[in-house]
Amino acid sequence: MSKITYPGITSCDIYLPSEDTDIYKWAVIACDQFTSQPEYWNRVIDTVGEAPSALKIMQPEVFLDRGDSSDEICCRMQRYLDEGILVKRVEDGFVAVERTTQSGKRPGLICAMDLECYDFRDGDHMVRATEDTVTERLPARVRIRRKAPVEMPHVMVLIDDPEKTVIEPVFECGDNRLLYDTDLMEDGGHLRGWAVTAEAEKQRISGALYALLEKSDGFLYVAGDGNHSLATAKMYWEERKQQIDPSEYDSDPARFVLVELINLYSDALIFRPVHRFVKGCTEEELLNSFCAYLRERGMSLGEGDDLIFVSRGSEKPFSISGSEGRLPVAVLQDYLDRLASERD
Repeated sequence: MSKITYPGITSCDIYLPSEDTDIYKWAVIACDQFTSQPEYWNRVIDTVGEAPSALKIMQPEVFLDRGDSSDEICCRMQRYLDEGILVKRVEDGFVAVERTTQSGKRPGLICAMDLECYDFRDGDHMVRATEDTVTERLPARVRIRRKAPVEMPHVMVLIDDPEKTVIEPVFECGDNRLLYDTDLMEDGGHLRGWAVTAEAEKQRISGALYALLEKSDGFLYVAGDGNHSLATAKMYWEERKQQIDPSEYDSDPARFVLVELINLYSDALIFRPVHRFVKGCTEEELLNSFCAYLRERGMSLGEGDDLIFVSRGSEKPFSISGSEGRLPVAVLQDYLDRLASERD
């Protein structure tokens, strides 16, 4: 049987807690959340107690000042594998995930993403970042990934699929096998997951993704959350490539990172505006300065709705031309960072 190919991703083996593990205590929120609220994490620690948990194979960023715990984390990962707490429950497939939150039910698809299709330092790739990477946040994560026998990233990757052709039909496939069904702690909602391994369904997913790619300019995926987890995986892959023969690139596990695909048009996915507040200048001065910044870089400001400048009740929408695939918010943030540095 021939291996099915997919643009920028692949099916994979996925390890999950064994069926007799308490999933409620296993599942925790991503390590970069509630970084200013240690009381949240302390409650989670109390809830988990002595039970096996993802909490014990990650390092919440709120506790980074406690030192490097990468050795302890990786040893516990191996122990979970040795003791049968973590077992391979999906072979060469995907996991269809249904998350019930306050916004409704959000479907997702767990898969492995090809890191050769992404670079956080360059936006001209099939997979792109939505925010600048703070490289100082990466070393602690890389230390864990470098030694870890399994990976446990948290990366939400968005696809632009208004017709809902890729993810949503997966839940209509009668061959999927239920893996877990649990409430989540700390008012996290509810979570269900199914193994997707039927060849016909995997072929359908492949065809739907390639169809989306044909409609795009080569930009198919964007990191919606977990940018630094994705950047960590990329940084380690670049390190790993220096240690192996190029003939091993296609098969080395470090080349891939586990992500969850989410449809940009999911009814339960709510986007909030991101505001940048600038003071100390007039609207005209800011716009003239921004336009000059863009001209220096071969870009221009025109009609559209990528960015909205608001001043004393007035709103002026604009689009950026010539950005060569960079997100408008990234271009604006670069400009504002430069403006702030010039004023310091």
